[in-house]
Amino acid sequence: MEDETINTSEIDKKTKELHERALDGVKVLEYCSLVSGPYCTKTMADLGANVIKIEPPVDGDPARRMPPFPEDKPHPEKSGLFFYLNTNKQGITLDPEKPEGKQIFLELAKTADILVEDLPPGDMERMGLGYDDLRAINKGLIVMSITPFGLTGPYRDYKGRALNMSHASGQAYLLPLLSPHADRPPVKVGGNTSDYDPGLVAVVAVLAALYWKGISGLGQHIDMSKQEALISMQRVESVTYANDEVVMTRTGNKTRMPGGVLPCRDGHIVVITPEEHQWNALMTLIGNPAWSKEPCCRDREARAQNADAINTLLIEWTIQHTKEEIFRKGQALSCPVSPSKSAEDLMNSEQLKVRGFFAEVTHPFLGSLKMPTAASRFSESPWRFERPAPLLGQSNEEIFGERLGYKKEELEILKTKGVI
Repeated sequence: MEDETINTSEIDKKTKELHERALDGVKVLEYCSLVSGPYCTKTMADLGANVIKIEPPVDGDPARRMPPFPEDKPHPEKSGLFFYLNTNKQGITLDPEKPEGKQIFLELAKTADILVEDLPPGDMERMGLGYDDLRAINKGLIVMSITPFGLTGPYRDYKGRALNMSHASGQAYLLPLLSPHADRPPVKVGGNTSDYDPGLVAVVAVLAALYWKGISGLGQHIDMSKQEALISMQRVESVTYANDEVVMTRTGNKTRMPGGVLPCRDGHIVVITPEEHQWNALMTLIGNPAWSKEPCCRDREARAQNADAINTLLIEWTIQHTKEEIFRKGQALSCPVSPSKSAEDLMNSEQLKVRGFFAEVTHPFLGSLKMPTAASRFSESPWRFERPAPLLGQSNEEIFGERLGYKKEELEILKTKGVI
């Protein structure tokens, strides 16, 4: 009898060749703009998914017109925001509002695993591209709909950008948190965090649906509200009123401890002192000044009542030292202090250099530049830079011609009609 022993190493080798990255073979359509949806699909593209980004003809994604730009000179192919959000994707232009565009959209959806869209509620249905329409041609399709307030409820038709969503979720009410300027009006989180966080929540939901599809063979429709995603990211603060009727504020509570964000010689340092041993370590760090023996520093309650006055005294010391000096000496004493890092600090970080977090990439308009890679290191399916963010309509011929079989003459006609 012949030896029928299975060569598992050979199987593993072939499997690795077929699936070099975690999501190789997964087909994703992105019909989104700006940040949340594109960040969701970028994360999947970085994991190996084949993502096709659909943009409106002529103008493309509005993110193309948003800063930063090199030398502050706007250009649709030089937006740093667009570049970061759309690396490792293919890009086409298409107008599904037109009959021919709708037909092409349906052809792409037939073979897709996932569609991520962020149109206002009802727009996809109006075009004949709602979930029921798509499920009729592809039962395994997962559709993620990202909207400001969800597809149901009295706010379903309200519009919202990062500033609106930050306040509508209660997130901004907590800011500035533990700040010496707590009397200022509420502010949103810096940058586009209020859009990135919903994108991250969307990724988790989509991958959970993809796992379920692997078991059942069926897709499903995911209705995700940015408001609810941001509330969920607040964790403790979002449930204190629901359970204890306590409203969390940007000062935390009445027992705010000394510390927080304090200025130093070359920036800012973050100091945390809620526990007695932490306070003692901080006092050792700054040389046990005479005022630390005063009644205002006697115990936790006294320090909380005099937090602002104590911070004034702490700043007299921190302002004389660099953030690295404070961090290193504090670390040696098990004192919870850490430097507030700027973008420049991060780019020059030895830790990030050793791990190769920033990679050198090239772009036909931006040239050579550095960009973040991935926060997770996969031993068997590592991150890889496949392609820069697509130029507007860059993949039209490949997708429409090679994949869908349209001839060049047909594509020219579609272009003339404004379909692509």
